[in-house]
Amino acid sequence: MTARILASEVKTFITGDFRLQSGVVMPAVTIAYRTLGLLAPDRGNVVLVTHGNTGGPQMIDPGGSTGEGSWNEIVGPGKAVDTDRFFVICPNMLGSSYGSTNAASIDPMTGKRYGPRFPEITVSDIVATQRALLDHLGIEKLAAIVGPSYGGFQAFQWAVNYPGMMRGIAAIVTSPAVPRERSEGNVARLLATLSQDPNWNGGDYYDRGGVLETMTQIRIATLKTYGIESRLRDTMSDPEKIEAAIRGEAARWAGGFDANSLIILAKALRSFNVTAQFGNIASKVLYVLSRTDKLFPPELAPGVMQGLKSAGVDADYFLLDSEYGHSASGLDAHKWRPRLRLFMDGLNQECA
Repeated sequence: MTARILASEVKTFITGDFRLQSGVVMPAVTIAYRTLGLLAPDRGNVVLVTHGNTGGPQMIDPGGSTGEGSWNEIVGPGKAVDTDRFFVICPNMLGSSYGSTNAASIDPMTGKRYGPRFPEITVSDIVATQRALLDHLGIEKLAAIVGPSYGGFQAFQWAVNYPGMMRGIAAIVTSPAVPRERSEGNVARLLATLSQDPNWNGGDYYDRGGVLETMTQIRIATLKTYGIESRLRDTMSDPEKIEAAIRGEAARWAGGFDANSLIILAKALRSFNVTAQFGNIASKVLYVLSRTDKLFPPELAPGVMQGLKSAGVDADYFLLDSEYGHSASGLDAHKWRPRLRLFMDGLNQECA
C-alpha cells in the first residue's frame, strides 16, 4: 500500500558516519528531498531529478522557480516525467542551501557552524548521499535520472558510479566534464568577490550580518549569463525596469542561499570528469543542449556523443532551439519535453 505525498512536503533523511572520497568521515549528514507521485508496490517506478547549482528541490514544485528555469512543466501529472506513472524524488545536494547539511549547519564535533571548515566534497560524494537515501527508502533500481546543469553532472556521475542501477539518464544543458582550469577559475573568482565584502571574515560571516549585497551582485551576473535578459525582454522594453527586475530576482535568491554553498559546490567540480569512465555506463543516455547556452554551448555535442558511442553507450542528442540560453530547459520546456517523453516512454516499455 502506498500513500500520496504532498508536492510541497519536504522530507529529510539522516545518515551517520558518512565517509567522503577524501577519507573524512562526517558524523551526521542530512539530505532534504521532495517527492511527487506514488511509489509503486514493487518500488520500480522511481525517477531521480537532480537539481542545478543554485537551485534546489523546489524546481519540481507546481509554481516553483529557479534561475535555471522551473521544471514544473516537465515534471507532473501527464507531463514528460509523468507523476501519474512515476514516483519522482528530488534530493537537495549535500553542501547546498535548501535543507541538506551545508556550511551553515552545526558541526556535531564542535557545536558550531561548519562555515569555511566544511569538508571538501566531490560530485561522487553528492551522489553517494543520494544512493544512501534510496537505500533507506528500499529503492534498488531507478527508471531514470534526469537533471539540468549541475544536475546533469550528477546524472553522468550516477551512470558511471552505479552502472545498471538506472535504465536511462537525461543530462540537460550540461557536460560530462568541467575543465579543471575553468572550475579553479570559478572558485578563485567567487572567493575574490566574496572576500571584498566587509562581513566575509574568511567565510565566518554568520554572526556579522551576512553578505547579502555581494551575493546579490554575484546572482545578477549569473542570471545574465543564464539568459535572463532575453526572457524579460519578452514582456519589458525599458532597460531600467529590466535591470530592476533582475536585481529583485537576484536579491530574493541571495536571501535564501548560503555563500559558502557556492564555494563548496564550485570546489566539488575541480575533479569532475567522467569521460574516461564512459565504458561503465549501462543505461541509455539522452543529451540535450540549448542553442544559445553560453555555459554549455552546442559545440560540446560532437565530442560528447562520439565519446559515448565509441564506448558502446546507447546515446541520443537533442538540440533545444531556444533564445533563453542556460534557462531554456525550463522556460522553453514545450520545445524539448516531447523528446524527453519519448525517451521516458522507451524506458518504460523496456521494463514492461
